[in-house]
Amino acid sequence: MGTQQKADLAERSSSEKNPLQKSITPCLLSAAFFGALGSSFLYGYNLSVVNAPALYIKEFYNKTWMERYGKPVGAETTTLIWSITVSIFSIGGLSGALNVSWLIKILGRKGTLLVNNVFAVIAALLLTFGERARSFEMLIIGRFIIGVDSGIALSVLPMYLGEISPRYIRGFIGQFNSILICLGVFTGQVLGLPELLGQESRWNYLFSFLALPAMLQLCVMPFLPESPRFLLIDRRDEAAAERAFQRFLGKKDVSVELEEVHAEARAQENLLTVSMLQLLKNRAVRWQLITAMVTMACYQLCGLNAIWYYTNGILQAAGFDETLIPYITLSTGAIETLAAIVSGLVIERIGRKPLLIFGFTAMAVFFSLLTVFLNFQDSVSWMPYLSYACILAVIASFCSGPGGIPFVLTGELFEQAYRPAAFMIAGTVNWLSNFAVGLLFPFIQETLGTFSFLVFVGVCVIASIYLCVILPETKNKTFMDISHSFAKINKVPVSPPSHEMKLVLRVASDKNVKDQNHFKRESSF
Repeated sequence: MGTQQKADLAERSSSEKNPLQKSITPCLLSAAFFGALGSSFLYGYNLSVVNAPALYIKEFYNKTWMERYGKPVGAETTTLIWSITVSIFSIGGLSGALNVSWLIKILGRKGTLLVNNVFAVIAALLLTFGERARSFEMLIIGRFIIGVDSGIALSVLPMYLGEISPRYIRGFIGQFNSILICLGVFTGQVLGLPELLGQESRWNYLFSFLALPAMLQLCVMPFLPESPRFLLIDRRDEAAAERAFQRFLGKKDVSVELEEVHAEARAQENLLTVSMLQLLKNRAVRWQLITAMVTMACYQLCGLNAIWYYTNGILQAAGFDETLIPYITLSTGAIETLAAIVSGLVIERIGRKPLLIFGFTAMAVFFSLLTVFLNFQDSVSWMPYLSYACILAVIASFCSGPGGIPFVLTGELFEQAYRPAAFMIAGTVNWLSNFAVGLLFPFIQETLGTFSFLVFVGVCVIASIYLCVILPETKNKTFMDISHSFAKINKVPVSPPSHEMKLVLRVASDKNVKDQNHFKRESSF
């Protein structure tokens, strides 16, 4: 074996041990970070940003009502307006998710992310100047519009990240969505502190911040490539797809990657992008769709949102001063972010399925313990500390898998023609489940009290069992391989390795001969 061959073998061995070392190019990393910064980061930020100024916003509603009608607003009316302000975010998210398919058909993945920033900027203006204009309607409309932005972003971003990533780091790149959601939540908590923007005279600037990530994305994303799969399969632009592959992979020879996408395109040559209704009727992808819907529903219904209801009360019972509680609750956002980062680093080693099952199972265990601790909280002085530890453990368990992998899975379970409709359906389930939790949990809590967490134990157990039985591991598999994994349960015939895939192998073989290199070459995608 020659010196060059030994060097090639050593390099290949190193890259197999640590695929992240070789595969992440500056272009790919920039696309993942800035794509998520102007998308999922804003979603996370909007989940937490309304908590700190809630009292000031309600007071603003009262002052505005007094100026208009000459009398103070009633308590029930204030609660109603505030409930609308909070919940309309989910309605906007649903509206955005339902419009994803036609947007990406016209604008593409990257183009939709860029245009979506317009919604973020408009929302920032409405929410910032609503107080000055003495219009609480502007706040409500602003919350709806930023909800639309989030609904579009949570469907398009995972799709884009999944399509630009080599398969052996697809999970890692996809987890940027989850990491930036958690970082957005944490940022909202930090900026909402009284020393920063959580004051009566500054609360509207909390919403001005929405424009900053959007503008950063608008400055960077135009210089990054579109999804090469979209360019080749949907736009039939092979030259642009080749350039995109070259930039994302950091190499000139991308013939094997191009041929694999060509093979997928030929396998679907008679299949146009399907609609939601067509996807729902299609038996060949039935269990992929059910799996995406179950994981996305459990993402919202597993009880994490309900955790925030008890956090402050537990800390008060532990004897912490109320002025310190906002600083202590920062630990929840920090734990979220740290767990999401760890999940992103290990997902390609451990796999999607084990992380999901571990996350849901651990949540069930800690929810059960939290139920016990809450019932003894008043009788044992140190019990609130255990309760708070359980809350942190639930949050870490959620972010280790269930908090991000459902978005990665939705992109992996479907081939190109089905993917837009799949994200629309998964997005619809996501936002409807989010709305259902916000609507139903107060009644569940009122009826069951501290035993309300047992409902979420049931959801987590069901999710774990379903995933254990149904979900195949998708780590390091092509989209076509993953589709074939579901063929048996869908009761459809598995296509044998056809001439399309033989062409991929032949291209690799030809290249090996040409380069005098007898190592097996594989497509990155």
